[in-house]
Amino acid sequence: MIPQNHLQGVTKITRREALRRGVHGAGGMMLAGSLASVATSGEAAPEKPKLQPKIKSVIQIFLWGGMSHNDTWDPKPKSGRDYMGEFMDVIDTNVPGIQLTSLFPMLAKQADKFSLIRSMTHRNNGHETAAYIMQTGHLPGGRLAYPSIGAVFAYFKRNEYKGIIPPYVVLTRPQGRFSEEGFLGPLYKPFATGGDPNAQRFEVEGVVARGITDDRQKARRELLYKLDVLSERLKDSPQVADAKQAREIAYELILGSGRDVFDLNKEDAKLRDTYGRHTFGQSCLVARRLVEAGVPYIVINYPGGWDTHSNHFTTMRRQCPQLDQGLAALLADLHDRGLLESTFVWCTGEFGRTTKVDWQPPWNGGRHHWGNCFTVLVAGGGFKGGRVVGSSDETATEVAERPVYPVDLLATVYTLAGIDYTANLPHPEGIPARVLPEPSDKVKSTGLLTELIA
Repeated sequence: MIPQNHLQGVTKITRREALRRGVHGAGGMMLAGSLASVATSGEAAPEKPKLQPKIKSVIQIFLWGGMSHNDTWDPKPKSGRDYMGEFMDVIDTNVPGIQLTSLFPMLAKQADKFSLIRSMTHRNNGHETAAYIMQTGHLPGGRLAYPSIGAVFAYFKRNEYKGIIPPYVVLTRPQGRFSEEGFLGPLYKPFATGGDPNAQRFEVEGVVARGITDDRQKARRELLYKLDVLSERLKDSPQVADAKQAREIAYELILGSGRDVFDLNKEDAKLRDTYGRHTFGQSCLVARRLVEAGVPYIVINYPGGWDTHSNHFTTMRRQCPQLDQGLAALLADLHDRGLLESTFVWCTGEFGRTTKVDWQPPWNGGRHHWGNCFTVLVAGGGFKGGRVVGSSDETATEVAERPVYPVDLLATVYTLAGIDYTANLPHPEGIPARVLPEPSDKVKSTGLLTELIA
């Protein structure tokens, strides 16, 4: 609970808003009887950002496990086989001077729509700790467990977003690297869809019931209404009215407009083919539909991951073409629909992979964790396309120019979304907790990515 002295001057949210948040927090199935009155933070309102906010929604493609950067978006063909391994060929893009490995022919045609940060660094090689740094900007091991950028978006956009779908959605499984809602609590926990959007029926947990048809679900609802004599007799009771309203919101998610968003059968078959008939490609298509529904933050956790200590090149040959197809289609589709200007897309893992190939057993051509230097792809939402920020050395092992730290990227995203990254978040014990930490000897920063702001 928040201490009473921390609640002075607090504005309580409406009963309907409390109901809506309760439904979101339980994946659409929490009823009003389990809800309590919720209050917002007593902190002063964030100052207006200096830049005009452009980001309405974010799509984060999280390549958990860490994708090799010199095999993909920062190739160094002159470094030889010990570094380039089996992918020595590079291709030009539609932007002069920007090259990718030959595994990404479709993205090469879309390079004018995205930019590459080739000097991202945090020098942390642990999966959990690096993921925490990349998605919170804070260093691990401190007193507080900070929320991820998705939970922060859900918190700051809570009064703007009125949709029935939860404001923070993960396709399809949570990453499990850390508790993404942090101290903000379960109202800001991501809603993981589960299921497979590439299946004939995308069975979203809490939305599409496995083995139960829509007609059967509707029949159950009608039977419940007929049996609910108590609610009819107590229809003037505020508690009963709240419960009924929450139930209707839940059914709207299950059988109404919320359900429709996840129904890819409503999309043109040729467009689905363009995205790729695989889990990642169809997840990208779902993400676009969620953007159209106004959902503030969407994460695609790449199925299978990129933790390629061994069988590295085999995995890359399988996954890179899928990443290329799905991401290229997403950028083109968002652009064609006029959504890219207000949708920020970023694609990264928690770190990169070691640039020198480990040919020794048991790795037999593997790459290991590497947080010293890696690449992040960014597009839309007020970010310029066709640019490269920073550079790595001749083997892509260390940053050569313009280091970019996680706080720099996150601060730029927050600014373009109209979120004050110096503001305090509401800690349940009233402890001051900034959205992003102040730069210090431990928290490195080189400032906003002004060279990428359109």
